[in-house]
This record gives sequence, C-alpha cells and structure tokens, in this order.
Amino acid sequence: MTAKRVPIACLGAGRMGRGIAVAFAYAGHAVCLIDVKPRAEAAFATLQAEALGEIGKTLTSLSRFGLLAEADVATILARISVVPAQYMAAALAGTGLVFEGVPEQVALKREVLAAASHGLDPGIIIASTTSTIPVDDLAGAVAHPQRFLNAHWLNPAYLVPLVELSPGAATDPAVTLRVKALLEGIGKKPVVCAATPGFIVPRIQALAMNEAARMVEQGVASAEDIDTAIRYGFGFRFAVLGLLEFIDWGGGDILYYASQYLESALGSDRYRAPEVIARNMAQGRIGLRTGAGFLDYAGLDLDAYREQRLATMVDLLRHFGLARPPVLERE
Repeated sequence: MTAKRVPIACLGAGRMGRGIAVAFAYAGHAVCLIDVKPRAEAAFATLQAEALGEIGKTLTSLSRFGLLAEADVATILARISVVPAQYMAAALAGTGLVFEGVPEQVALKREVLAAASHGLDPGIIIASTTSTIPVDDLAGAVAHPQRFLNAHWLNPAYLVPLVELSPGAATDPAVTLRVKALLEGIGKKPVVCAATPGFIVPRIQALAMNEAARMVEQGVASAEDIDTAIRYGFGFRFAVLGLLEFIDWGGGDILYYASQYLESALGSDRYRAPEVIARNMAQGRIGLRTGAGFLDYAGLDLDAYREQRLATMVDLLRHFGLARPPVLERE
C-alpha cells in the first residue's frame, strides 16, 4: 500500500471525515466523502457545498501557515469528492481503505459498517474512527472482520500527527501493519494499542483534565494560572519527553515516594503508584541512573542523548520566544 497512492473513502462527511480527507488529499490521495444519510437532492447539494467549502477554508489556512503554496489549494481540493448515500456501493468499489466516521452511536456505526462492508471486496480494509467504542463491539457488523480495526484520529485530524490503531480479536495482524504503513506514508505517527476503553491519549488526558478542573474547584489556582503552568511546564516537557521516558529521567523511585506523599496528603488513592513502579524498583530498573527503566538505555551514549533532548527543549523555548541568554554582569 505504500508503493502507490490508494483511493480513500470516508463514511460520513462530517468533521472527522473532512479532516481525514485533507490529510490524505494533501499527500496526493484521491478521497471520497460518502454521505451515509439519504437526503433530497437539494439537501445533499447543501451538505456537499458546506463540506467542500470548509475543506477549502482549511487548505487556505494551511497555505497561510506556509504548509503549501496558495496555488496548490485548488489542486488538493480537486482530489476530494462528496457523493450521496445512494452511490455508496459504486464509490467504495475502487477504494483501498475505508474510514467510518459517523457519530458515536453503536447502533448507527454498526448499521453503516454493515451496509458498507457487505458486497465490498474482502481485501479492502475498513477502519472505524471511534474514540470511545471498543473495536470488538463493532466488528460483528463487518463482513470479513479480519480486515477491520479502529483508527482513532485526534482533532484536527489534518494537523495532529498521532493516530491510535486498535486491532480487535479478529483483526489480521497484516492489516494493522498495512494501515500503519499507509499512515506513515502521509506523515502520521501511528501507534498500536490494545482494544481497551480510552485508547492511550483520551485515557491519560481525561485524568489530567479532570484534575485541572478539580484544582479550580478547590481554589488551588486560577484557570489562567493552571493553563499557564500546563503550557510552560507540563506540556513543554512532555512535548519532548514521553511520560514514561520522563519517569526514567527523574527515576521511578522519585515517582513512587512522591505518589505516596500525595496519596496521604490529599487523601485520595488516585495518586497511588501502580504496582509496576515498585516492581521496576525491586528489579533495579530505576531509569537513566541504572541504565534501564520503562525504556532500555543499555549501550546508549547518555551524555549525547541528554544533550539532544535538551536541544529540542531549547527549540521549543525559541518557539515561545523565551530563549534568551542570561544577562551577565560585567565589572
């Protein structure tokens, strides 16, 4: 699939479908947005104009950001089409990958997936973009479920690099690899996770967002100061170091004892460290200090590794306009 640009289809012409269309069309793929709701001709024409109009505005914004030439907007937009529900079968016939992007309702998704997959060549991969529904709750509606998996994009889909792939019990591992390769071919950063509620990012960010809201509720700090702390402290570091890599930098033992204190001081087991932290400590997997933690640092030039990460942080400081040399007092 990486050797050529395959046609892409999106079931649903809403926000997710439009974002995916921009991502693939930008990379040279033809994309068909399929309206899954039967409409009168005039109603469909309104939807079609709205979808293409929004996509055009998005591409124009990307040109202003310097991501493409203004002259290329029309070329990319021409790769995207919107078709009515009655032409679904014909539109799907020549595709290489189909994304389902209808609202988060199990019954609706199963209905759309069943209608699209039955009669569709079993070699055509189908992926749901659901952010909440486990893949195995939908797979039963798909003809030839071995070609089906979840592919969770983060909005805006055309900008955020991450796509979380979640194969189900019936998913052929080769299908996951093919989708991963195709996404990498358009510049995305796909990861594979188990079929579990919340995937990776939504599960982590739900905890962080709820804790931020809780601190406002408790009067810990203003909303403005909490968001400033997140932008210039939390987000700044984790944009360079992943969460688990960050644990290794400081040491799993630091997290363990800090978690014990917070659990006691704040009276909540939501701060309790998971068992894996204590197991790693018992096995000497503390982090950089011992050459292994969640990640393995054996054979790595740690000084060069640290400098590379710090250089990336300096680049972020420049982005924020905060990279400035210290003021030296001269005698």
